[in-house]
Amino acid sequence: MRGKQAPKRDITPDPIYNNPTLGKFINFLMFSGKKNTAQNIVYGAFDIIKKKEDKDALEIFETALNNVGPSVEVKSKRVGGSNYQVPIPVKPERKNSLAMRWIIDAARAKKGRAMQEKLAEEIMLAAKGEGDAMKKRADVHRMAESNRAFAHFAY
Repeated sequence: MRGKQAPKRDITPDPIYNNPTLGKFINFLMFSGKKNTAQNIVYGAFDIIKKKEDKDALEIFETALNNVGPSVEVKSKRVGGSNYQVPIPVKPERKNSLAMRWIIDAARAKKGRAMQEKLAEEIMLAAKGEGDAMKKRADVHRMAESNRAFAHFAY
């Protein structure tokens, strides 16, 4: 790695819940710098969650992130002329960002409804341990489990 590592920036918390994790989620959802639109989508989804569930929407969101975040993933490593998929543990920061990405991708993949509704549904399903984001997590874990024999190649 050349040069020095870029410093970690502080994420500004979202204006309503004052939560830095939610602020980062809004940034992940944002397209073409349209932060206001992303905030409207997230807060609209939270309103839908509040109507359908008894608990606090932020609590359900945190549960969904914890459920979706993977604990292990595979990385390619070249050893002696062949590539191996080596399972490695996931750092907490990456775990969160992968969870956010998977939830947003799963919501975007659904068709025919407003993004607020799709996002609300995906967050509620993820909090219950279901949905497309959880399926993605299961696939990643399955890949790591099937390649456990190559764990001794881990860096």
